[in-house]
Amino acid sequence: MKKVLITGCAGFIGSHLTDQLLKDNNKVIGVDNFNDYYDPAIKEKNLQKAKRSKNFKLYRLDILNLAALTDVFKKEKPQKVVHLAARAGVRASIANPLLYGQVNVLGTVNLLKLSVDFNIRGFIYGSSSSVYGQSIRLPFTEDDSCKNIISPYGASKRAAEFFVESFYRGFGLKCVIFRLFTVYGPRSRPDMAPALFSEAILEDKPITQFGDGSSSRDYTYIDDITDGIVRTLDTNFDFEIINLGNNHPVTLADFIAILEKIIGKKAKVKKFPMQAGDVEKTWAYIGKAKRLLGWVSKTSLETGLQKYINWR
Repeated sequence: MKKVLITGCAGFIGSHLTDQLLKDNNKVIGVDNFNDYYDPAIKEKNLQKAKRSKNFKLYRLDILNLAALTDVFKKEKPQKVVHLAARAGVRASIANPLLYGQVNVLGTVNLLKLSVDFNIRGFIYGSSSSVYGQSIRLPFTEDDSCKNIISPYGASKRAAEFFVESFYRGFGLKCVIFRLFTVYGPRSRPDMAPALFSEAILEDKPITQFGDGSSSRDYTYIDDITDGIVRTLDTNFDFEIINLGNNHPVTLADFIAILEKIIGKKAKVKKFPMQAGDVEKTWAYIGKAKRLLGWVSKTSLETGLQKYINWR
């Protein structure tokens, strides 16, 4: 039995990871501030199952509150930390870059400092494919220079990665950085394409499509993501950066077509220019995940979207 502190435990990925670790008979210390980026009631619902477990404890606090975080570490003495709390959303980061810098960078530094102070055995950081920006190297590999970031969100995640690596090199904190690629599935954020597009089709409303439909994303199902993170909790890496993606990019036009087929209705599409901060393509190289973790993404987009629609 492991005792794991998960930040962002009420969010999309965090709540699924919490449920999986509890199912595997671990203890989970959850930290979340239930911010209003989207309806906090959704996050409360995400934790319904976890709250019924005697092995789950929830702390409602902000990762920028170092004093409150210190009290949690002191009281709970976790063995490992999975840091998933963040301000998400590329487009929202353009409107409020200061907030993204504060939460995603300073909040991460707070957790790294406490992980060193309290002798945490392993620190796992949930980064993003956004750090690759408009990279011309496809698929994206972990050794990419990441010099083509085009959004404050991507910049904040990359800056946090630098801090994570510095705490490994400077303090000996064992760390794994996961670069996650367009995660979707049950509980996914309401501002993401699966939720927005499926709702529009079901309600016979127009889909807002940015670009001509040729942009592509490496959509990765939530269960595959949590599987990769769980596998890492059983390892003892010193420092690694690992992509978790489906290794199968799908264009926006094809994504809409798959949804149409699953739902059984044609979408009404309104086209607009590409938005600032949006990259043209994402595509994960997953050879490192295969080699180090024995991990591959098992869920096709068709299967994953069917599961998502069934859940709605």
